[in-house]
Amino acid sequence: MVETSDLLNASVWTLFSALLGILIAIVSAVLVPIIVDKLTPDIKEREELKKGNVAVANYMGQIVMGVTIGISIIIAAAIIAGVHGP
Repeated sequence: MVETSDLLNASVWTLFSALLGILIAIVSAVLVPIIVDKLTPDIKEREELKKGNVAVANYMGQIVMGVTIGISIIIAAAIIAGVHGP
């Protein structure tokens, strides 16, 4: 039988993990394009996006999406670990 304190602990851990995950996802969505811009000095992504270059928009979107999916997998594992306990 599950005790109330265990259920409360799991709920708090799950909520904390979810909020931390949201924060990490937002920060990564902001930082990843900046990092990619630094790694590709010959390509000015922001200027190309202002010109309406769809290929660069797809490229940047796919990179941000890939990082976000990777982070979401890690956060889902943390949330599941919080629900099931250590």
